[in-house]
Amino acid sequence: MATEYPGMRAGAGELPSATEVLRAFRATGDRLSGHRLLEAAHRLARCHELRRRAEQTAREPDASEVLVAGCRRLLDDIDQDRALEVARIDGWVAEHIVHRDGASMHTETLGAVIDRLAAKWVAAQQALGLPSAEPEPPAEAPGGVRQRLGQHGVSGEARLQWVRLAELADGYRDLITDVVERRRRLPVF
Repeated sequence: MATEYPGMRAGAGELPSATEVLRAFRATGDRLSGHRLLEAAHRLARCHELRRRAEQTAREPDASEVLVAGCRRLLDDIDQDRALEVARIDGWVAEHIVHRDGASMHTETLGAVIDRLAAKWVAAQQALGLPSAEPEPPAEAPGGVRQRLGQHGVSGEARLQWVRLAELADGYRDLITDVVERRRRLPVF
C-alpha cells in the first residue's frame, strides 16, 4: 500500500534524487544505499555496460558467425535482466508512491526513465574513454563535467553524450519534483 512521503531523499519510501541515481550507476556494491530503486539502477547500469561490450564484440571485423550468434543470445539475456529491473522499480513505485487523482500521467514508467538514464550514463562514460565504474567525471557535478569536456582532446561525441545525459538528469529531476508536488503521476504497468 502506498504511503505519503515528505521529500525526495532516498529513504525507505522516498524517491531518489537525480544525483543519487547517477551515483548508484557508478557505485560499488559496498557503497550502495540499500534503497531498492538505487540497487536496481546500479544493476541497470551494469546491464548496459555488458550490452555495449557484447554489441562491440559482435561488430568486430573478425567476429565469427558463432561469436555473433552468442552475442545475440547474450543481448537477449541482458534485455530480460533489464526488463526485470525496470519491473522491480515500477513495482516499488506502485507500492510506495501516492498519486493525486487528476494529476497528469507521465508517458513512461519510472523504471523506463531510469533505464534510459543508465544507458546514456554508460554511453557518456565510454565516449570519454572511462570505465563506467570510475568516479570521474562526477556525474552529479555538472561543473566538473563541463570543465572536463572543455579540455582539449575531448571529442564532439563525448560532449554530445554528456549533454544528453545532463538533459535526461534534468528531466528526471523535474519529473520527481512534479510527482512530489503531486502535479504528475507515474504509470505503473
